[in-house]
Amino acid sequence: MPRYALKIEYDGAPFAGWQRQADLPTVQGAIEAALAKLEPDLPSIAAAGRTDAGVHALGQVAHCDLAQDWDPFRLSEALNHHLKPAPVAILQAVRVGDDFHARFSAIERRYLFRLVSRRAPVVHDRGRVWQVRHPLDGAAMQVGADHLLGRHDFTTFRAALCQAASPVKTLDELRVEEIAIPHGQEFRFHVRARSFLHSQVRSFVGTLERVGAGAWAPQDVKTALDARDRTACGPVSPPQGLYLTGVGYPDDPFTE
Repeated sequence: MPRYALKIEYDGAPFAGWQRQADLPTVQGAIEAALAKLEPDLPSIAAAGRTDAGVHALGQVAHCDLAQDWDPFRLSEALNHHLKPAPVAILQAVRVGDDFHARFSAIERRYLFRLVSRRAPVVHDRGRVWQVRHPLDGAAMQVGADHLLGRHDFTTFRAALCQAASPVKTLDELRVEEIAIPHGQEFRFHVRARSFLHSQVRSFVGTLERVGAGAWAPQDVKTALDARDRTACGPVSPPQGLYLTGVGYPDDPFTE
């Protein structure tokens, strides 16, 4: 059976996350329903990562095995037709080898979290950013973020229901970018690692927001990390500011 990799964009707001659930709308369920219009006996698809309810994606990757030898462009066009009106788009479909696996072949995941600081309500980005009304210190948040770089036991920043075999992960990047917006500031957290624990990025951002607000000192982030205790974590940020922006592979199957 030919195998295809799909690069996927979606608005996570109306979905109960990526993973298929019997009685709730999910991104996986929407894509599999569209695929079933093309090939009714399709097995399930596999993704690079299971995003939570409300989390968005700009570059999720999944793979599927099809009976028919589809032209990749025609496959993406057909899927986008059948996905309407769900806020999901197949940006690109490519033929890949049988040894490609969206999850297990990946060597890097990249996330973006958008945090807006301003008094006036967010209008155009409502549902796509986390808004706070108080000012934030971006430089202090970066100092706090630097304590998290490298290989650590991230038990403090791991959800209680996380199913990962180990809390030890290597964080390659956690960069805080500050952008001026009308009557406020937007802070973009760029996060990169081979893999992540459940709610790890949102736990990072919620904790660093406390640093930016002045409630925590930057050094308190290291203290929380060293505690290896979930109760030492700051508040977990809401999901709507989080985006899976891309997945890296040794040989990237996607070309522009």
